[in-house]
Amino acid sequence: MSDSAPGCLFVIAAPSGGGKTSLVNALLAREPGIRLSVSYTTRQPRPGEHEGVHYHFVDEARFGFLKDAGEFLEHAHVHGHWYATSATWLAAQVSNGQDVLLEIDWQGAQQVRRLLPDSVHVFVLPPSLAVLRERLEKRGQDDAPVISRRLAGAVEEMHHWEEFDYVIINQDFATAVDDLTAIVRAARLKAPRQRARHARLLQELFEPTHP
Repeated sequence: MSDSAPGCLFVIAAPSGGGKTSLVNALLAREPGIRLSVSYTTRQPRPGEHEGVHYHFVDEARFGFLKDAGEFLEHAHVHGHWYATSATWLAAQVSNGQDVLLEIDWQGAQQVRRLLPDSVHVFVLPPSLAVLRERLEKRGQDDAPVISRRLAGAVEEMHHWEEFDYVIINQDFATAVDDLTAIVRAARLKAPRQRARHARLLQELFEPTHP
């Protein structure tokens, strides 16, 4: 029987086109005990995206109101749009023992690290810039100038990889999913977390025995 313990907070970042979303979806399918944090954004939904599932889509006025009200744990301006994570929702989930995953950019990851130093941070890199460009082009969502701007931004983003605890090279997708799963499972098995989760068991194992 397990005792109550705070959940793990996983932060995953990658440049645009790095394959982060696909990796996250594969991880969530494999590890159903993790809940994805749904971020707020001021950008418009892309084809196939739904309110409350992929993002909370709000206009800039509403975003500003929520930010001023202290609703956000972190926020960042990326590619002309605002993104943020709900602090109140996240605190409630983690305090109740729920593992949560944040799919954010490096700026947001820096803010989370300062506020929650025990969070586990993972950066996903592409195997090359040529592959990154190919992935962006295959999306079919942006024209050539936008893709060029995204590539330039990606180079800047990738300079921050050393700020993260773990780095995954997303060359072979199946291997990358295995790597991400291994990170999650290892974080859950750290001694302090196991001490909190299995306090009753450990007490039984190590309490003095009497004849």
